[in-house]
Amino acid sequence: MAKKPGTYLYGKNSVLERLKANPGSIRQVYVQDNFRAPDILKAIRSAKIPLKTVSEKDLLRIKRADRLQGIIAEAEKYRYIPFEELLKNDIDKKPLIFLDGLNDPHNLGSIIRIAACFGGFAIVIPEHSSCEVNETVIHVASGGENFVPVAQVTNLSAALLKAKKAGYWAVGTVIDGGQDINSVSLPFPLCLVLGAEGKGIRYGIEKHLDMKISLPMEGAQLSFNVAMACAIFSYEIIKQREK
Repeated sequence: MAKKPGTYLYGKNSVLERLKANPGSIRQVYVQDNFRAPDILKAIRSAKIPLKTVSEKDLLRIKRADRLQGIIAEAEKYRYIPFEELLKNDIDKKPLIFLDGLNDPHNLGSIIRIAACFGGFAIVIPEHSSCEVNETVIHVASGGENFVPVAQVTNLSAALLKAKKAGYWAVGTVIDGGQDINSVSLPFPLCLVLGAEGKGIRYGIEKHLDMKISLPMEGAQLSFNVAMACAIFSYEIIKQREK
């Protein structure tokens, strides 16, 4: 039987966090012959995962990327959570971060890491015209993918309407014309909608928003990238939710 296609994790933190959270998803680990990280090696042996020592040249043959840090893990392909699962918990509805048209894997990886650091978030991305959770995303997330459920949906607008029907409020971020995040009282449970850089939130989704919020910026006429904006809005969501 042919082995199902998997994915490569690389970098010490990405591999270590997966070893802690879900060692059963790792099929094989490759380390460079001068690799020194006793905690990682101990975790690999404790989980009884096949371990192979190779040269730097052979390691780069397995996965050509910057900052391998001497370790690559072959793991199961990333698994998305069904969107309906995110709507089932009536007791503690997670804030949902909807990403509209995000195409940069570094931004998606950063957003997953941000959501993991704050805790209690889930992410929703569309299948088309958007970055998927690939190896670069997982590397940038630095283990955050183990703690943040991500749903991939066919139609982001339809998914937002389903969430609203389940009791969520749709709150969208805009550069201009939104209510000041410092003075607005956010409704819960909520869906935070972030648009693509340059394009913003598409009209087909914007028309379903219950509220638009903005970050006041009195400095240079620049804007935060979507990951930086996500961090600021996520902090405010957590702060208000815990009041």
